[in-house]
This record gives sequence, structure tokens and C-alpha cells, in this order.
Amino acid sequence: MVLRPVPSLLATPLVASPLDADDFEQELIDQYALAQAAAGISDGYITSSRSVVFDFAQSLSGPIWSAGYADGDNFLAEQRRLGRAQSTRASKAGMIAQFYDFLIARYLGEIRAATGIVVEQPIDEWNRPSGVSLGKVRVPPSDAEVAEFFECWRLSIADARKYLPAARDYFAASLWRRVGLRISESVMLDIRDWRPDLGQIGKLHVRFGKGSRGRGYKPRLIPAINGAAELIDWWLAEVRPLFGSDWSNPDAPMLPSERIDRNLDRPLRVGPNALRRALADETEKWLPAWAGRMTPHVLRHYCASSLYGAGMDLKALQELLGHNWLSTTSQYIHVRGEHIENAWLQANARIEQRLGGDD
Repeated sequence: MVLRPVPSLLATPLVASPLDADDFEQELIDQYALAQAAAGISDGYITSSRSVVFDFAQSLSGPIWSAGYADGDNFLAEQRRLGRAQSTRASKAGMIAQFYDFLIARYLGEIRAATGIVVEQPIDEWNRPSGVSLGKVRVPPSDAEVAEFFECWRLSIADARKYLPAARDYFAASLWRRVGLRISESVMLDIRDWRPDLGQIGKLHVRFGKGSRGRGYKPRLIPAINGAAELIDWWLAEVRPLFGSDWSNPDAPMLPSERIDRNLDRPLRVGPNALRRALADETEKWLPAWAGRMTPHVLRHYCASSLYGAGMDLKALQELLGHNWLSTTSQYIHVRGEHIENAWLQANARIEQRLGGDD
């Protein structure tokens, strides 16, 4: 995506005609795109954001600086009428709100001087939809269900029709369960990304972590806790070499496909859909109560909940999962009812102990 520099708005003349208004609108949107590019936001996100802003502008009866909360209400209500998903409506609302925050912060005075209008924020706390998590809390299976599921899956690998992909799929799902990797992060791991020399138990270098608001990838190092170190050692020592001679190439994919890259003469990288299908198939066999509901993201929620239940604090979980905000991490925590009961009993026991000590 190529963005051209646009003239400064500081000397913008009075907007006197529809053509002037169109040109002024385009300049404002281009300035916003340039600011996003300067912040390091990806071209894809900038393009998507511009498209949403243009869609919103087309829904208005006047220029973009004339929009008010009623226009935001009407646009979002129309999106809902068209059947747009909750996450889509929330994403579009966020993009529009960001654009108007930009106008208000940078060009409020210039727009007022040119048009006589004070820009308002059309997306506010009353009409902005919540994100995808609304009404879709991913409460994961219990510890006993997950333990039995993975044990049955592990024991079935030796008798699988195709041992190598069966072992690979089990390994990938185990990473989601134990250290909460995203599926997109898993498939992009290379052999070099396992660093047993770092820390006490080794660390995984997640080079393609999810960034926020289109700001590209956000790398992180995560410790191989919760049995992940032993799992990775088993995979790299016993299974990965069977896929091909590239097992010692640090640039080879950690999770290979059965297909071969003829140019490099080594296995291709497995795709996320193959891993999703495998998880769904194994769930139908070994945990049928969760058929159709078990996903890589559910296992990521399970990882967060189980580690929190075992005593890991929220800040450490935030770093492990690669979240930008602690509030996001808190949405991943689904503790059982007995967690609250146990905390209440422990608190009462401490009170009784203190009172007893005063006698």
C-alpha cells in the first residue's frame, strides 16, 4: 500500500462548495492513514480501517465532520439489521471511534475554522457494542475431562493409521493446553524457536505473536512450564526426525506437513485448518460431550484457567498469553464454584485463628 503525502491542513480555506467538502474529507482521511502508517500499523489494517470510515461516511447525510451520536446509532443498528456478527460490529465501531478521536485530537480547530462545525464523537459508551466475548464465554472443560481426553488421545497415537500426523496434531494441541499458544503462533514456530538454553527449563520464542490494532507481530519468550519442556523434547528427539532430514535445520518448521516443498526438499509447514480438523475429530472420539465445541481457543482458555487455579497470578498469565491488557487476561479465567467456596473457607479459618489467638 502506497500513501502519498497530503498538504498541511493548517491553512485550509473555508469549505464553500460540495467539491471543497469532498476534497477536505479525503485529506482528513489520508492524514489519518499517514498517522497510522507512522505508528507502524500494518497496511492491511489501514486499508480495512479506511474502508470502514468510507462506509460510515456514505451512510451520513452530510460530511464526516457533521456526524453525531444519532448517526452512530443508525449505522450500527443497520449493521445489526444486515446480520453482521457481534465481533464485526464491535470492530467497525472501534475503527470509527479511533478515526473521530484522531479528528478531535488533531484537527478540531482547523475543521471548525473551515466549516464552522465542532466535531463530535459519534461512537460513545451507549452505542458501542461489546466485543466477541459478549454472550460467548468460553468456559473450558474440567481438569478431569481434559486429562482423560489427552490421555486417550496419547494412547491412540501408536495405533493411528498415519502415525506422524497423529503425533503432530497431539503435540500441537498439547501446546495449546499447557502454555496457551494461539494456533496461528503454533504453526509459525520453527525448530530454532525452542531455546532450551534460556531460563531454568527452556523457553519458546514466539516470533509471530498477535499484535494489537494492526501493529504487526508482537514477539515474546514464554517459559516451557506445565510439562511443555518434556513435551517439546519428546517431539524434537523422537518424532520430528521421522518427517525428514530437515529435522536438524533450525529454519525448518516445527510443525511440518506431510507434503514436500520441492524447492527446498523438505516438508511444508502444516496449515491451521488441518490442526483444527484433527482436534475436532479426536474430540468426537474421546470427549463426545464437547463435540463441535472444542477449539484451539477453548484449550487456550483452559490453560489460563488451570494455571490461575494452580496459583499463577494474572500479570504472569498476561505475559504468557501475550495479551496487551490485563482486562483481556481476566476474561480468560473461568474458575469453578469451589474456588470461591475454598477462598471463603480459608478466609474464615484465618479469622477464627486470629480470634482464637486473642484469648
